[in-house]
Amino acid sequence: MRDNEVVNIGPEPLSFDEVVRVARHGAAVRLTDDAVAAMAAARTRIDELAESPTPAYGVSTGFGALATRHIDPALRAQLQRSLIRSHAAGSGPEVETEVVRALMLLRLHTLATGHTGVRPKTAKVLQGMLNASITPVVHEYGSLGCSGDLAPLSHVALTIMGEGVVRDASGERVDAAEALKQAGIEPVELAAKEGLALINGTDGMLGMLILAMDDLQRLFKAADIGAAMSVEALLGTDRVFAADLQALRPHPGQAASAANLRALLADSGIMESHRDGTCTRVQDAYSLRCAPQVAGAARDTLAHAASVAMRELASAIDNPVVLADGRVESNGNFHGAPVGYVLDFLAIAVADVASISERRTDRMLDVARSHGLPAFLADDPGVDSGHMIAQYTQAAIVSELKRLAVPASVDSIPSSAMQEDHVSMGWSAARKLRRSVDGLTRVLAVEILTAARALDLRAPHRPAPATGAVVAALRQTVPGPGPDRFLAPEIESVVRSVADNTVVAAAESVTGPLA
Repeated sequence: MRDNEVVNIGPEPLSFDEVVRVARHGAAVRLTDDAVAAMAAARTRIDELAESPTPAYGVSTGFGALATRHIDPALRAQLQRSLIRSHAAGSGPEVETEVVRALMLLRLHTLATGHTGVRPKTAKVLQGMLNASITPVVHEYGSLGCSGDLAPLSHVALTIMGEGVVRDASGERVDAAEALKQAGIEPVELAAKEGLALINGTDGMLGMLILAMDDLQRLFKAADIGAAMSVEALLGTDRVFAADLQALRPHPGQAASAANLRALLADSGIMESHRDGTCTRVQDAYSLRCAPQVAGAARDTLAHAASVAMRELASAIDNPVVLADGRVESNGNFHGAPVGYVLDFLAIAVADVASISERRTDRMLDVARSHGLPAFLADDPGVDSGHMIAQYTQAAIVSELKRLAVPASVDSIPSSAMQEDHVSMGWSAARKLRRSVDGLTRVLAVEILTAARALDLRAPHRPAPATGAVVAALRQTVPGPGPDRFLAPEIESVVRSVADNTVVAAAESVTGPLA
């Protein structure tokens, strides 16, 4: 693998792009010399504490509500094994490979800061697993988002010990010991504190936040494209998107969205066809006129989430931690509230962007509001149903997204005999945001599919070059207007085109990079 494909893991923060490259695109990782030196120095301090008669949490004591018991040195290796085995208690469906790889990478980075006391040899097993594409089987349920993502990270730590189950590079489910052997990786017997250091972080919820942010940057552009196509198809006005009007309310996301709409609608023949004064409408419906206000607020929410994620990437989350002056101190930095809040906040924004998209779609199908388009965009209304049920599908998804927007982070269930009496539920917030992102992708796909059909029906008037490029890209796999066809495959084709950036790339081939 070429050097520029390898992500170096040192004490300094990772970037969002580096996390995505490793998690989603399989890039390799390399621990830097600085990371190895920092880990070795911290380990020296942990070894000193392990030999001391004074109890040190996580080093020579039990965990959680059992922290009052001092553990005899002869039992400390067993203590680490027992911790990981008992905490690897997840249940439910397997978590996606990209999420597990993000979790592994982010935990490896925390180890590389030198604040956890983990030996370099233990961290190198995690490095080797990432590079060999060995993915521990992690389950949907088990994390309360406090004391870190304990159960998910424990399934990873179990693999480092050579136990548990993994997916190998080909995706086959195999025993961890066999996968490590085939990759030439020697499992380790965890030393004092290492078990705790491997599982006490917000890595799962943070990884899912960063992956969702990567998706939403693309989807919010697609939302602007869908809005522009719908405004054009419904013979709306682009005057409300003017820069001087938008500047009266100087939210940066709103300005960016409005600028996108202006670029996307530039030189539209359809828009020009009703600028002759014959149109008597004073103003468009909110779903058209307020598109940049809603999509812009979603962008600003994403920017806030990014600021939280950047701070979290600069963190070393463990309990206890080894400080630069050699002290080993307990703390509460593992609490997932900062990440949980923005995960929930993004789910709210996603639901609203989807909701306004569905309203625009519905307008294009209703003869009372579509300004001359056939009912449901059907070829022969009554005989054909056109996109009637595609909007039903949108509505069902939007309803689900509203339920997913109910925050997880306001909930808390005490655990560990009331020692852990307030938890973040950040992992749960992250899991539902992933479902929300998928739902938004599908809702936008239906709007874009419907708007493309409506633009074709406006012939001989031609759409803007940018929106026309999107229609042309879709027509590579989805035919234009005609009698009813099996619609589900066409929707899925556009879902893929939204998800893989085909739609955005088509528009940007005309406009240049959208904001």
